[in-house]
Amino acid sequence: MTLPTAVRIVEVGPRDGLQNEKAFVPTALKIELVDRLSSAGFPNIETTSFVSPRWVPQMADGADVMAGIGRRAGTVYSALTPNLRGFEGALAARADEIVIFGAASEAFSRKNINCGIAESIARFADVAEAAKTHGLRLRGSVSCALGCPYQGEVPVAAVVDVVERLAALGCDEIDIADTIGVGTAKRTREVYEAVTRVFPRERLSGHFHDTYGQALANIYAALLEGIGIFHASVAGLGGCPYAKGATGNVATEDVLYLMDGLGIRTGIDLGQVVAAGDFISRAIGKPNASRAGRALLAKAGHAAADA
Repeated sequence: MTLPTAVRIVEVGPRDGLQNEKAFVPTALKIELVDRLSSAGFPNIETTSFVSPRWVPQMADGADVMAGIGRRAGTVYSALTPNLRGFEGALAARADEIVIFGAASEAFSRKNINCGIAESIARFADVAEAAKTHGLRLRGSVSCALGCPYQGEVPVAAVVDVVERLAALGCDEIDIADTIGVGTAKRTREVYEAVTRVFPRERLSGHFHDTYGQALANIYAALLEGIGIFHASVAGLGGCPYAKGATGNVATEDVLYLMDGLGIRTGIDLGQVVAAGDFISRAIGKPNASRAGRALLAKAGHAAADA
C-alpha cells in the first residue's frame, strides 16, 4: 500500500502527557501550552479529562483549562470522560469530542478497574448515548493493544473484539494504543490488518509509546497499512508507569520530522511545536524528550550565535 499524502496528528500532551506529573502544573501553564499548540495548527488537541480529582489530581482543573483556552476555529478540543458525571462536566466545559477507553487485556482491565473487558466497555454505554444525543464526536481508545504489563502478549483477536465493542457504541474514531511501548513494526501491521476488517481504516488511529524506542518504526508500519491519524505528545511528555524511568508518548516533534521527511502533509508548524516543547519542558523542570526538538533547538542556537 502507498503511503498517505496527508495525516492528522492528535496532540495529547496537555492530557495524556501531563496527567502523571506528580507536582501540580499550574492552570495558567496548561492554558498557555494548549494555546501554543492551537497556534501551531493542530486539528485536534486532547486538552484535559473529567475524572475524580481523587484519582487524577493533575486534571482537577479541567473546567478552568477549558474555560481559559483561546479556541482556534477548526481545532477539536477533546476530553476524556470515564462516566456520565465526567461527561456532564465535559459538556458544560464545551468539549468538542468525548474520549472513552477499554483495554484489550483482560488482566489489565481486572487489575486496574476491577472488572473484565466486556463489563468495562458496557459501562460506557450511557456516556456514548449522551455524546450522540448532544451531537459530540465520540472517540474510543483500545489500551494495551500491542502488549500488557501483566499478561504479556495480547492476542490480535482480543484487540479486534474491543474494536467491535467500541464500534457498537457508536465511536466515530478508534485508537489502537501501545500503552507500554512494547510493540514492533511486524506486530503493528498484523493488528491493523485485522482491525481494518471490522472498522473503517480511515477512522482508525495509532497511539504509540516509545518505551523501547520503537514508536516511529511502528508509526511507519501503520502508515504502510494506510493509517492516517496518529497521536503524539509535545516534548515527549508523559512517562510509562509500568516501566520505571522509561519514556512514554512518542514526541510530536519527532513525528512531524518523520512526516516532513516522507513528504506527508500535516498542516502543523514544526518550529512552533519545537518552541512549545521547549517552553513546557522548562516550565515544569523536565528534560525535553524529543530528539528532533533538542536537535532543532541546538541548531537554532548555533545559527543565532553565528549571525
